[in-house]
Amino acid sequence: MAILSNLQSALSHGRALKIISGLANFDRDRVAAVVTAADRGGATFVDIAADPALVALARRLTTLPICVSAIDPTLFVAAVDAGADLIEIGNFDSFYAQGMRFEAAEVLAMTHATRQLLPTILLSVTVPHILPLDQQVRLAEALVNAGADIIQTEGGMGSSPVHSGSLGLIEKAAPTLAAAYEISRAVSVPVVCASGLSNVTAPLAIASGASGIGVGTAINKLDSEVAMIAAVRSLVESLATVNRVPAKV
Repeated sequence: MAILSNLQSALSHGRALKIISGLANFDRDRVAAVVTAADRGGATFVDIAADPALVALARRLTTLPICVSAIDPTLFVAAVDAGADLIEIGNFDSFYAQGMRFEAAEVLAMTHATRQLLPTILLSVTVPHILPLDQQVRLAEALVNAGADIIQTEGGMGSSPVHSGSLGLIEKAAPTLAAAYEISRAVSVPVVCASGLSNVTAPLAIASGASGIGVGTAINKLDSEVAMIAAVRSLVESLATVNRVPAKV
């Protein structure tokens, strides 16, 4: 499919930008605003909750690849039937405030269950940042063996910057950057670095070994379409500053 060929090309060049509306976000207006900003701002693909109605909504608004996210593998089937192009287990950030944890065995079990339901669709799996880095690496390797095509990192919710400005943005991104660095050297599939990133730290993610980035809050928190589109364009321009030899994906 041409739509996925474009995504794979962006990943191979370290230019993939995923704009995330959130797997717990079922507000049609907010999802529509995020998808529209991603489309008009030049993002590579969008990530929305695994809900057939939201997939149909997004498909009316964009020709970008649509990724759907969930922590319940059974939700993916209807979303894929509705037109989702790829699926994502995670990202888990929205659940940590509720006191929920996702351990390695649980994420691996989700991956096996998902592959039983959907054996061929492009599958991304998030590695929980609550695990020590060495365990994140081991889990990433196990996830690839279980059928994950993309590994996603996270960590923004687990960092507490003490400075403002660029230094604070780098502090915010440090956990997910560290995970991208370690995991990208251990697996052969693309790594998407997500959670806590900005236009300042996007190039650092690619330099750390990631093939692309995922950004949600930095777009979702904005209150106007113009500002959201401008933020997406800023991320696209930031990624364009990185010169990377195309990788095999």
